Amino acid sequence: MAHSLLLLLKGPMQSWGDSSRYKQRTTGQVPTKSGIIGLLAAAEGRRRTDPVEDLAELTLAVRVDQPGSLMRDYQTALAEGAKHANLVTRYYLSDAAFVAALESPHREVVDGLADALKNPRFPLYLGRRSCPAPVNLVLKVVDKSAVEALRAEPWHASDFHRKARAKNVELPIYRDARPGESGVAQQDVPVSFSQENRVYSWRTVVQEPEGCVFPNDMGTSVDPFFETVISV
Repeated sequence: MAHSLLLLLKGPMQSWGDSSRYKQRTTGQVPTKSGIIGLLAAAEGRRRTDPVEDLAELTLAVRVDQPGSLMRDYQTALAEGAKHANLVTRYYLSDAAFVAALESPHREVVDGLADALKNPRFPLYLGRRSCPAPVNLVLKVVDKSAVEALRAEPWHASDFHRKARAKNVELPIYRDARPGESGVAQQDVPVSFSQENRVYSWRTVVQEPEGCVFPNDMGTSVDPFFETVISV
């Protein structure tokens, strides 16, 4: 039997770096596995040099409840001895909401992670230190697979977002590929978080053919193009 821990990743800002280079700090449109594993490791009090292979083995699925909007911020940093400040561009997701499901064949593993997240050793962030995790981060632990757990979980969108959507809404689900499945290759599986030697391996990400469909009594949108784009 599979067991899954459900997390609500929702806040004013979050940022999930997936392809940052030099002075451009981007964010993925969906939380990365490295970001979520980092959240779990921080809750358990692991140092950056501690191994995380056991956490990386968890199966991850993410449902996009509210995609949010892309926000860009400029920051300057003056290194010691430098004459000129460096301009760094950082990207964030504003007002986004995701439900992440972490699956394990062992109930005690997900129960232990839930306890650690409720009583974290280190502060918890949604990708960056400027993006604190919500107080209701842990939703529940259920005896279901990650995808089944997401299909059974209520929709966690704001009233403002619900009003902008249609009367029936389909929420996309992205998950780790099963052996032999084809999908999108993503280098976001942490091997080492060490600042001297950060290493990430690859995984394959698959979008479920059918997302989660919810009736939306507050919906007002009649634009099928908008609904199609926001549900991908």
